[in-house]
Amino acid sequence: MGGNQTWITEVTLLGFQVSSALEFFLFGLFSLFYTFTLLGNGVILGLVCLDSRLHTPMYFFLSHLAIVDMSYASNNVPKMLGNLVNQKRTISFVPCIMQTFLYLAFAHAECLILVVMSYDRYVAICHPLHYTVMMSWRVCIVLAVTSWVFSFLLALVHLVLILRLPFCGPHEINHFFCEILSVLKLACADTRLNQVVIFAACVFILVGPLCLVLVSYSRILLAILSIQAGEGRRKAFSTCSSHLCVVGLFFGSAIVMYMAPKSRHPEEQQKVLSLFYSLFNPMLNPLIYSLRNAEVKGALRRVLRKEGSK
Repeated sequence: MGGNQTWITEVTLLGFQVSSALEFFLFGLFSLFYTFTLLGNGVILGLVCLDSRLHTPMYFFLSHLAIVDMSYASNNVPKMLGNLVNQKRTISFVPCIMQTFLYLAFAHAECLILVVMSYDRYVAICHPLHYTVMMSWRVCIVLAVTSWVFSFLLALVHLVLILRLPFCGPHEINHFFCEILSVLKLACADTRLNQVVIFAACVFILVGPLCLVLVSYSRILLAILSIQAGEGRRKAFSTCSSHLCVVGLFFGSAIVMYMAPKSRHPEEQQKVLSLFYSLFNPMLNPLIYSLRNAEVKGALRRVLRKEGSK
């Protein structure tokens, strides 16, 4: 290492390099999205906890997805909102690395929870007579705990590989949060090992789970087509099509971001795609999965009636 290199203590998040007027507009818009994210996922989590009729494997995993979405958004969005209205856009290096770690952990957790949810729907539709055995509470708890533990362990691998690097500049990250690819650009050493591990992790946590999801839903589709009752077919298809929308948005944006060839403006592309993770997906998940669901609407009415009668 050269003697004129200095260690980084804080970095500047450049964020969205737009006019002041547009920054205030984005602040208002993203604040609204963030509020809807917390409110929508908070309502889902509260309903699942309060209404005994929602104490089923499907809503058990949905409550975990709500926790992931609220945590993921809260890890990235508040700092982004602060930077949109603040001229001083610095973040200390240690909190920056922690933001990277949590971002990876929650992203991994969402991948695995979505896979588990697709498996739950596969068992419910393709093996309804064996559902209570195949998706017992013991199985559900094991699947949920495994998803969380594995997600944080995989994120810890990335963290260890990042901390082995010397960071001496530049002192700017062209992003609105400490995304891993942007953080690696601060290192003044060879990051090829990190890049290889990131790609391998993407194959394992993105491509593999996506294939499992597609296999599950292809089997589900065949089962739906064999349903004689039109109402049952419509309900099953409506549920699974909404789930596939979430899966397509999440896995599609992730694969484009980390595995597709880079465009001429990779950093701007990363910012836009990261918005899908940080804001759009967490905000849309409650709408797509639950708030259009008759069981959730019924639970919401029961809770409101109970509160109103007090």
